[in-house]
Amino acid sequence: MTLEELEQAKAACLAEIAAAADAQTIETLRVKYVGRNGAIPALIKAMKDVPKEDRPAFGKAVQAWKAEAEDAIAEKKTKLQDAGGGRQNSAHPCDATLPGRWTDFGVEHPISRVISDAARIFGKLGFTVADGPDIENPFNNFTALNTPPHHPSQDRTDTFWLTSDTLLRTQTSPVQIRVMQANKPPVRVICPGRTYRRDTTDATHSANFHQIEGLYVDTKPVSLADLKSVLAYFAKEMMGDGVGVRFRPHFFPFTEPSVEVDFTCHVCKGKGCNVCKQSGWIEIAGAGMVDPRVFEHVGYNPKEVSGYAFGFGVERIAMIKYGIPDIRWLYENDVRFLHQMA
Repeated sequence: MTLEELEQAKAACLAEIAAAADAQTIETLRVKYVGRNGAIPALIKAMKDVPKEDRPAFGKAVQAWKAEAEDAIAEKKTKLQDAGGGRQNSAHPCDATLPGRWTDFGVEHPISRVISDAARIFGKLGFTVADGPDIENPFNNFTALNTPPHHPSQDRTDTFWLTSDTLLRTQTSPVQIRVMQANKPPVRVICPGRTYRRDTTDATHSANFHQIEGLYVDTKPVSLADLKSVLAYFAKEMMGDGVGVRFRPHFFPFTEPSVEVDFTCHVCKGKGCNVCKQSGWIEIAGAGMVDPRVFEHVGYNPKEVSGYAFGFGVERIAMIKYGIPDIRWLYENDVRFLHQMA
């Protein structure tokens, strides 16, 4: 292209921009002339084919064209916006008298809200939040937690095994193991997260659910009374002063002594119904003093440390707090239901 042809092309380009009637046309012209694969960048790339003696003048003319085109496009866009023609179709300009279009704000899912509230409550007591992988190894999920190989939880009918050495964690307790392996006492953490078990889905059970587990280990004496006070405080802070809390003796491989913790049923208020199986109570947490063999598995000296651990189901807390009669509602993704939790 000669300098004369270049000037003619520039004039045609500027004329097209000046005649553009809407934003869509302006954008098309921008791509056509100054876009990455446009006419002007193509000329810049073709400079190597211009005779050496003509390159300075030709290059100066191309750069001038590019600058003028960009200025003209920007100016035209401003004029169209000021005139109400900045929409895709200038035949239908913006009508400022029409009511605005409002987009609803999302709401926090009940499960996420319970986890956030629990982190805040336990944070007041000095607990920090720890996280770990959903895919675990048998040592962290079973062996370190003093669970023998013949325990029913290790069977394939109870646990989602991926390979002989990997599984979907059945609780968030493996996070406690990882924390103790990586840190010396004192340790004070909660471990929220998703867990998996081969449970038959019903009003209070799901194969996929969430837990928050807690662990406190220290070189100074820690007692069951400390554990009960922490869980009672959590219940009152999370559910209000009206909630009933019950501690029952139980057995867990990784704690000794062990307790089950129940809250009053949210549906019948403790009178008895199908959800609570006529008992008036819903099992919320398992807890107890950490078994000395667990300390040995993570490299702690059980004669030098003591501590407690607890774990509760997030979904069941949400069901009690928000009056949800069926755990399956939490996973149906019904926006109408979620907005009731706002």
